[in-house]
Amino acid sequence: MRILVKMSYLGTHFLGFQIQQQGRTVQQQLEKVLKRMHKTHVRIHPTSRTDRGVHALEQYFHFDTPLNISTDQWQYALNSALPDDIYIHDVSVVDEDFHCRYDCVGKRYRYRVYQGTHRDPFQYGLKAYEPRTLDYERMNEAAHHFIGTHDFTGFCSQKAEVVSKVRTLYQSEIVPTAEGFDYVVTGSGFLYNMVRVLVAFLIEVGRGKRQPEDVPRLLEAKDRKEVPFTAPAEGLYLEKVYLSPEALTSDFGEDIKIHRKKSLEND
Repeated sequence: MRILVKMSYLGTHFLGFQIQQQGRTVQQQLEKVLKRMHKTHVRIHPTSRTDRGVHALEQYFHFDTPLNISTDQWQYALNSALPDDIYIHDVSVVDEDFHCRYDCVGKRYRYRVYQGTHRDPFQYGLKAYEPRTLDYERMNEAAHHFIGTHDFTGFCSQKAEVVSKVRTLYQSEIVPTAEGFDYVVTGSGFLYNMVRVLVAFLIEVGRGKRQPEDVPRLLEAKDRKEVPFTAPAEGLYLEKVYLSPEALTSDFGEDIKIHRKKSLEND
């Protein structure tokens, strides 16, 4: 039986999602509980592996089990055993050929920034701090240049070891808030540190150090040295995971099917 789990977690005290030889991770906590229930190791498969300090408002993973337990009992058992910074929202049974990674068609991230004359200790780990005045209009203009299908080689970590760095973004915008701004970005997939590099660049635009018109040239250059900064992990949230093309289309319209086709052809 294949079980799909919808969860959220506060990433502040985790070294990331993926299990490591030493240190506390989300995967480690989940598999520890499942091992206790099954009396043997059970591997989980997530839709995404977030980095150290990154939060998830919506994240999914699946695992296989021989146990005959109702979905409500699974949710209760997991929440009863997991630490307070992980919460299970929903559990369901899925087809045996379903896979969290390969059936994920899109994700939305939100990067939260607060501004002011001083740091707020109560925002620590939850939002990034930016003390300087920023031009949100120019930042948004630059953000919109990232929408579409592009090679994001110049806007990700050099450690991103994948065959193709072409990704499709359906949404890329700056949203002003009472305390600062959020950067909201939705795409077919994301490269290692991609969102944090985009945020760092947009802040440079907001400061007047870069121009919105620089984006097409930098995308074409595919040179990480031209975009050297990376925003801190705090403030980054995996906000939504799309597990079906229909859900993605309902948010972004019929033209998303064309973007998805191009993106899949490039992967």
